[in-house]
Formats: sequence, C-alpha cells, structure tokens
Amino acid sequence: MNILVTGGAGFIGSAFVRLLLKGIPQFDDLKKITVLDSLTYSGNLDNLAEVSDDKRLEIVVGSINDIAVLSDAAASKNIIFNFAAESHVDRSIDSAELFLNSNIIGAYNVFNQGLKANVSRIIQISTDEVYGSVETGLFTEESNLQPNSPYAASKASADLLARSYFKTHNLPIIITRCSNNYGPFQHPEKLIPMSVTNLMRGKKIPIYGNGLNKREWIHVDDHCRAIAQVSRSGKLGDTYNIGGDICIENLDLVRKILKIMNFDDSMIEFVKDRKGHDFRYAMDGLKISKLGFKPEVDFDSELRKLIKWYEHNQSWWKPLVS
Repeated sequence: MNILVTGGAGFIGSAFVRLLLKGIPQFDDLKKITVLDSLTYSGNLDNLAEVSDDKRLEIVVGSINDIAVLSDAAASKNIIFNFAAESHVDRSIDSAELFLNSNIIGAYNVFNQGLKANVSRIIQISTDEVYGSVETGLFTEESNLQPNSPYAASKASADLLARSYFKTHNLPIIITRCSNNYGPFQHPEKLIPMSVTNLMRGKKIPIYGNGLNKREWIHVDDHCRAIAQVSRSGKLGDTYNIGGDICIENLDLVRKILKIMNFDDSMIEFVKDRKGHDFRYAMDGLKISKLGFKPEVDFDSELRKLIKWYEHNQSWWKPLVS
C-alpha cells in the first residue's frame, strides 16, 4: 500500500502520518507514505520529527497547486488523503483568497491528479462547519450545507466538487467531516493551545462575545483512527461525520484550562464577537459507528496531558507566537 498525504506536515495530517507509521491494523500492508506539504505557517517538519527516520516516509515540499509536483507525488499511489487546506476562520474573514485557492482549486487539482493516477480511493478531509450552526439536535450526513464563513464555504465547495467528480467521473472518493480537534502540535492560533500558551506567557485569554458558543471536540488521534477506518471500509461516494463525545461552551472549556493551570477568571478577556460566528456545532455519529469506530480518548484527562505537553515543548510553539 502506497499513499499520498497532502498537508501531511500540518496538525492533523502529521498526526495521521505518525499514526500509520507507528502501525494500525487497517494499514498493516503499508509500504510508503509520501507527504506533500508547502510548509506555510501551519506546516512544520518538526511535527514529523519522531518518524523522520522511517524509511517508508518520503517528504516532498510543494503545493497541491503545483500540478507537476502533485502529479509526480500522486503517481503509483493507492490512496490519497487530502488534508491540505487553510483552516483558520479568522484568517478567512480577513482575506478569503488564499482559502479559495487552497481549499477549492487545490482540491480540484487533487481530484484531477487522483483520477489520472487511477488511485483506488481519495479521502477528502472536510469539517462540520460546512453545515453551519444548529441550535438544537444533531447534523447528519444528509443535512443541508449552510456555511457561514469564507473558510466553511470553501470547504463546502470542495465537498460539492468531490460529489460531482464521483458522479461524473466515477472518482472513488469519500468525504469525512470532523468536529473540532485538539492534541499536540496544534498551532497556537487555535483556542486550546492559544489559551494554554497565553497563560504561560502571562497573557489573558480572549473570548469572543459572551463565550457561550458550543463546539464538539475530538482528540486528533481519534479523528485519525476514524479516517483510517473510513478509508478501508467506507462506501465510495459517501460522507461520514466524525464527532467527539463532548460538546461544551467555549467559556466552560477555558475555565477548565484555567482551573488546571491554577488561574481564575481574571485571566479572561471578552472581546468583540467574530463576524458570522456560528453558535453551536453537533453531529450524529451513527453512520461511522456502523463501521466500528467510536472515540477512545477521554477529554478531561487528555486536556491535562496536553497542557503538560505545551509546557514541555515550548521550543516548538514559542517561535510560532513571536
């Protein structure tokens, strides 16, 4: 089994690469992983340091928008996992053009080159944000796409393009949509690492609006295990929601972090709400559970471990916040 992981030096992509190289049943036939990453601010080869000596790993520095590089990387591959994307909502609000180029045109390039390489499967990594916000209940895979940010709209566009390639060209593609991830090597612009690293530097934690917006959380390793399961037993042309076991208000999450790190609410700073801020995300995971997947990582215990990880790996994150 030879695979291509685009965006494989980013937070989730690198976690997936580490997981496969360490060994999981779905990929006991793994021969080679090629990582293609443009190494922008969110891509970091240090994320792959612990597996860098593995002879099955090949790293190619380049963009999915460079057709020649992508074509070479896709050649002779069995499966492509497209993690490559711009993913920070705030950045998309400030300037959407990069998101359109990476998340739509880039996905189009991946689909085209996968088709030309005759791969057996492409896994398009998407997000729960394509559904928009839900006041009550749960999103299913059949829920309407109602994105409310340029980031979410770009990912929804890629999902629709993936569907069109499956229907029109019989491209063997599957879409996964995941809730908020947490875990080591997450860029400190995201809520949990931002909160932790701010406190370590004596800075307050900014919270949008009143902090009552709710998010569903899953550990990045659980997310990657789900992707691996979908890639080997999911149905071509289908979409699979990947949700966690916890849905929590942003304010309550920050207070958990404050308590663990021995701070109080005086370190919270409420700021002007984000434009188009979705109130609540929550997904129904019944479909993927039928493939045998369920989250394994306990949120509260792992949050404590994660805080210690950021304490012990300041040389990794400090250059990112300087």
